[in-house]
Amino acid sequence: MKIGELAKLTGCSVQAIRYYEKEKLLPSTRRSEGNFRLYDEASAEQLLFIKLCRSLDLGLPEIRQLLALKRSPGAQCDEVNHMMEAHIQLVDARIRELTQLNEQLKALRGQCSNQRTVEQCGILQTLSSNKS
Repeated sequence: MKIGELAKLTGCSVQAIRYYEKEKLLPSTRRSEGNFRLYDEASAEQLLFIKLCRSLDLGLPEIRQLLALKRSPGAQCDEVNHMMEAHIQLVDARIRELTQLNEQLKALRGQCSNQRTVEQCGILQTLSSNKS
């Protein structure tokens, strides 16, 4: 199949497919006589794997490592488990940071009501007085 067909099949953009090829996450494809890239079912499966990994917020280095590990099906999966544990810890840290940000924003929002002018706005006054 051509790149446009692969894009439709997987829900990835043509630009993303080309980027993943450039990053060597997708293998180089053969070309048609008209110099069109040609893909097979294995390419579609690998692209869907990459897309799922990206939806889990895994970075390209982690995806690259997972793809390499997939090529060694008899190996122990300790590395995969360690990678997921590290990623879970990062997500937990981000959740804590976002929870703190949410609390700060709510506190800031409480500094003003809709019945004030911009000059009286407690949010703008609080932001202007903070020296952080």
